[in-house]
Amino acid sequence: QVQLVESGGGLVQTGGSLRLSCAASGRSFSLYGMSWFRQTPGKEREWVATISYNGGITSYVDSVKGRFTISRDNAKNTVYLQMNSVKPEDTAVYFCAAPGRGSFFGSDAKEYRYWGQGTQVTVSS
Repeated sequence: QVQLVESGGGLVQTGGSLRLSCAASGRSFSLYGMSWFRQTPGKEREWVATISYNGGITSYVDSVKGRFTISRDNAKNTVYLQMNSVKPEDTAVYFCAAPGRGSFFGSDAKEYRYWGQGTQVTVSS
């Protein structure tokens, strides 16, 4: 079993920055890729970014490229999402997720077995 706990959400002004953290426990964190998703009321969960098990490969949804950075610290069992130049459309609940199989790397939410409780990010205009 894997436990994921997000933190770092809050209220930020347009153009500002925020860093989300996701602390993982329960299995060998360094063996698995990790992802961030986000969701707004009435919409499906949207994939935001993925990072490979060793941090060597990252991938982002087009809408956040150049503004968000996903990273990880395997010594601390933590994955991060640095959010810069935020926009009102970035307002959402952000979730970190771990796949059920270690080899998976991608945006398909169905492949992610473990989810955190989410952290709210609100961008004011």
